Amino acid sequence: MTNGTAALVTERVTMRFGGLVAVSQVSCTLERGAVTAMIGPNGAGKTTTFNMISGLLIPSDGRIRFEGSDITGWPPHRIAALGLARTFQNVQLFANLNALENVMACRYCRTRSTFLDALLCLPRDRAERRRMRAVADELLQWVGIWEKRFLMPSELPYGDQRRLEIARALATEPRLIMLDEPSAGMVPAEARDLMELISKLKQRGLTILLIEHNMSVVMSISDRIVVLNFGEKIAEGAPAEIRKDRDVIEAYLGVEA
Repeated sequence: MTNGTAALVTERVTMRFGGLVAVSQVSCTLERGAVTAMIGPNGAGKTTTFNMISGLLIPSDGRIRFEGSDITGWPPHRIAALGLARTFQNVQLFANLNALENVMACRYCRTRSTFLDALLCLPRDRAERRRMRAVADELLQWVGIWEKRFLMPSELPYGDQRRLEIARALATEPRLIMLDEPSAGMVPAEARDLMELISKLKQRGLTILLIEHNMSVVMSISDRIVVLNFGEKIAEGAPAEIRKDRDVIEAYLGVEA
């Protein structure tokens, strides 16, 4: 169940690259504690919208509000500190750090030690390092790859790399987590495991926004679906409504013969 209040609101957000309008006046509301899927054909503007929300791009027009704060134009680290985390379409892990170290590295937005604290090995720095290790161990166990904590990312199967990405995002203590095509490249068994993991994220009280092309995943786990096409929102509603929407069928789901 969700509590009926908005976690994130986009108000007519627009992104222009020169003369190209990649996203045009997209407005949507993410209910706190809900799973919202953003779907649409390739090039529909989904990842561009993600990048505007997470601070990688500054919207040409429009506003973005997260937990009551106007975060339009904020840098990514400031948005992360407010409680918004994301994963990427292409897995982005620190190749030279093992799984445990990858998660620990993402705790720094929640630490207060200074460079001097670390240089002098002061008590606050030592305590925060112990806490970082404990949190990383806990999250790796929660996503199911703790026994592989000392492996490098290249040594992990693809599905476990995705799990590691989610553990890293959780290490920032988010209130909203954005997943960009989390099931891409997964075999059906891995996709089923992913659905269980997303359900567990929801049980933790997180608000979830995901881009996903696997319609089985989308229809199974989403509370609400936003559909983009050519940079514009063409539909929004519950999965049952989206499944029957003629514009969505023609643009994305396909017309049955």
